[in-house]
Amino acid sequence: MLYGMLRSTHRFTPQHCRIFGRFASSQSSRPAAGLDFAQIEQKWQKRWTENPPISPLTTGKSYYCLSMFPYPSGMLHMGHVRVYTISDTVSRFRKMAGYNVVHPMGWDAFGLPAENAAIERNIHPAQWTHDNIAAMKAQLTGLSIDLDWSREVTTCDPNYYKWTQYLFLQFYKAGLAYQKEAVVNWDPIDQTVLANEQVDAEGKSWRSGALVERKKLRQWFFKITDFAEDLLNDLDVLKHWPDRVKQMQRNWIVEILSDVLVLNTFTKDAELPEEMKELEVFTSRPDTLYGVQYLVVAPEHPLVSPSHLPQEHAEKVLSFTESLKKVQNMEDAENSKQGVFTGLHANHPLTGEQLPIYVAPYVISDYGTGAVMAVPGHDKRDWEFAKANNVLKEIKFVVDPVVTEEGQAIDRGQPYTAHGVLNSASGKYQGMRSEDAIAALTAEAQANKFGEPAVQYRLRDWLLSRQRYWGAPIPIIHCPTCNIVPVPEKDLPVELPLDVNFKGKGGSPLQQVQDWVNCKCPKCNGPAKRDTDTMDTFVDSSWYYMRYTDPHNQNLPFDYDKATERLPVDIYIGGVEHAILHLLYSRFFSKFLLKKGFFGEKPEATGNRGEPFKILLTQGMVQGQTFKDPKTHRFLKPEEVDLTDPANPKMIANGETPLMSYEKMSKSKYNGTDPETVTNRHGVDPTRLHMLYKAPPSEVLEWDDISIVGMQRWLSKIYKLASSIGATSVIPTTLDVSKMDREESKIYRFTNVTINQVTDALSVSFGFNTAISDLIKLSNFIGSSSVKPETPAYRHAVESLVKMLAPMAPNVAEESWEILSKDKQSSIFSQQWPSVDQKALIADEIKCVVQVNGKTRYTIQIPADTASNQAQVEEYAKQAPQGEKWLAGKDIHRTIMAKGGKLINFLVK
Repeated sequence: MLYGMLRSTHRFTPQHCRIFGRFASSQSSRPAAGLDFAQIEQKWQKRWTENPPISPLTTGKSYYCLSMFPYPSGMLHMGHVRVYTISDTVSRFRKMAGYNVVHPMGWDAFGLPAENAAIERNIHPAQWTHDNIAAMKAQLTGLSIDLDWSREVTTCDPNYYKWTQYLFLQFYKAGLAYQKEAVVNWDPIDQTVLANEQVDAEGKSWRSGALVERKKLRQWFFKITDFAEDLLNDLDVLKHWPDRVKQMQRNWIVEILSDVLVLNTFTKDAELPEEMKELEVFTSRPDTLYGVQYLVVAPEHPLVSPSHLPQEHAEKVLSFTESLKKVQNMEDAENSKQGVFTGLHANHPLTGEQLPIYVAPYVISDYGTGAVMAVPGHDKRDWEFAKANNVLKEIKFVVDPVVTEEGQAIDRGQPYTAHGVLNSASGKYQGMRSEDAIAALTAEAQANKFGEPAVQYRLRDWLLSRQRYWGAPIPIIHCPTCNIVPVPEKDLPVELPLDVNFKGKGGSPLQQVQDWVNCKCPKCNGPAKRDTDTMDTFVDSSWYYMRYTDPHNQNLPFDYDKATERLPVDIYIGGVEHAILHLLYSRFFSKFLLKKGFFGEKPEATGNRGEPFKILLTQGMVQGQTFKDPKTHRFLKPEEVDLTDPANPKMIANGETPLMSYEKMSKSKYNGTDPETVTNRHGVDPTRLHMLYKAPPSEVLEWDDISIVGMQRWLSKIYKLASSIGATSVIPTTLDVSKMDREESKIYRFTNVTINQVTDALSVSFGFNTAISDLIKLSNFIGSSSVKPETPAYRHAVESLVKMLAPMAPNVAEESWEILSKDKQSSIFSQQWPSVDQKALIADEIKCVVQVNGKTRYTIQIPADTASNQAQVEEYAKQAPQGEKWLAGKDIHRTIMAKGGKLINFLVK
């Protein structure tokens, strides 16, 4: 029943109708100029619902405008307002410009908060999620965000996660989804796995308060490392992504330039199975191979096992590794360089020397091979480990600095980590520089088959298992006979059971639902069990933009042709906090699905290499005004600060001036701003404009309410301009600037320059603040013009102004257009974006700099059509008021004109 509710259209219940002031009876959003924004917004929200405007499709060209879909927490914050105002502005502009725009919305609805709510509030996650979606959907509508709700997706809907499971199976078939053991956070009291965010700074469980342990569990992974090279190299394709985001991606993937993967053979006296007889050790410094003095493996390495360790060492080693599971801060343990000897040895591949093998937490199990060759003379970590554990009597140095001062001893009191020249300890390679020795030793490793060239990436495979309920079930069945068996595609979705106990103890709640867990094996029809892990919510969000292209497809995740037509997303808008993992995983999914033929590349997208987002616009954080007591540095509540004079705040208690700053909005700092309160007080359109005008989209926005009043007054001014001409005049289909008088041509030219600048701002630079600034200048120019309102040039200016305002302030633009249009049912969003008359961009006047004997004395404006006539330019310069001072009565023996009339130089005696 709950899922039926989720699948249906979300109805707005009474408790969800306190949205953004559009139903408010208060007139607080009416500025001094007289516009009642609340009334206007209510009117046009109703009109758009009953009679949606038809876009002026002239080109039919596809444009996919997407903002990152939200988690349904139940309330929008100012960051949401910013991102969705930006995407709405771009979408509305593109529609008016004649594009076939897709501007969808959905909900990233799985995740831990819903499960926590079930425990804390005794409410089912599905119900909690559904209620929040209804509330936030109403809020978005109240912000006048024009979204295509017919494409709405909800990731917790079985109609969506059926296809998430289907895609998981495609990865599995391709060998890119696999299981292996991994270390997790384990609550020993509640007997459950904890996410990192559920472990506090002291290493304790947020639920039970127990010290969290490290435990190895079999986990599901996506083999994203197979795409590491493409993910790294194809960042160069992304010409319209911020450089800092691309650098963050590079740093996450980064290729470690390494040359040799060395294979060390164990001594025969170690009673090990054949598969354990070789230990893979990765090195980026083959030139230091002769300096290897011991090996170190991670605590989770397969060697660290009772069946592999010598009996006399096993108890001590296993006790050490068990103690690490209870360590609260593994970073401290890694830095301490603690370790123990395993009792095992390995053969040095070059010298045959027996190398002791240690176990220590400073070696990470899922990085490289989980084992390192220790060269203490040339590696700081190995040096510190050797000193801390008294591993060696003497540290060996095999590389020396290239140049040392004569008679100066080489410092052996610390490791030498730079490249240099190999010394006598390096055998036949003595005298070679590191770069040459690396190549020579790599060649020897290949020739003697103890190593081979390798490339290592910092990127790790994607651990996607989650031991919790509210997520997409992993579509795998575990059979005692057949082992791992994928759920047949015809049996998808594997639905989440609704009757689940949310005590937060005893592992995943799904383990307790026996009727769901126990099933038949699809292969042998014998008794089997379902996998009780659910997927990381990043899996849901890695392909949702593809589902939007064909959201109601019952046979496939999306249709090939529809996805090919719409992808890649033309512009993707969201917070920079998602600059690494979400974007990386989305790129991985897109490249895999392109490779598997789920969609193709349009001819104009050739060379895109499956990148999902053409333009990435990362908006900065919205920060709130924060006040602190200057003595105690305690955060002050709003009621503790007198803001009668906003420029001079005072503490009410003592009249002192508080410390003021802008910081991330949070309850603890008392600096949060409720969007509903703002829009109730000031109106939706002024709030949207203030949000766009306050700062460029990529920069931090320091929020305050003060300048919204200026936006209210400006909107009232535009409404007044529209009211001054009404719908009585008719503009000719074409306006000819050459047939206008001087004043008309000025206003017509100014309008066209503004159209050109605003169009560029909304389509190329995304400088919404500069677009608003240009529109303010145009409204001022119109207001101060001597051109009569009934003239075509004046009306063209006002209509163009209102049209360009529409994407940013849709309600007041509609209200103004209703005055200007004879068809009172016509929406401004059915009008075409104003076009630029290129002839009007050609200035009728140019500025000419007047020099006397090479020194600039004054400037004049001259008609553009006379700029090539030197005699006329001379005459304009002499007749100018300043000409009386500098040229009258002077003996001019020569005149030089340059730059097409933009400079004239009088040479006088």
